Amino acid sequence: MTKSDDKKLAALAKKNAAKPANPKAKQRRRYDPTLPPETEEDTDHREFFDEMKKREF
Repeated sequence: MTKSDDKKLAALAKKNAAKPANPKAKQRRRYDPTLPPETEEDTDHREFFDEMKKREF
C-alpha cells in the first residue's frame, strides 16, 4: 500500500470509529397473532437452546 492509501485508510477508520454502533434489535418470532408477546425470559431460553444446538457433545 502506498502512503496515500494508508492515510485514506486511517482517515476512514477514524471516521467510522467516531460513529456510534447501532445495536441489533432482537427479532421476535411471531407465528400466531393471537399469542401474547414473547417475554424476556422466553427470548433468553430461545437464545440458549439455539446455542446448544450448535454444539457437539
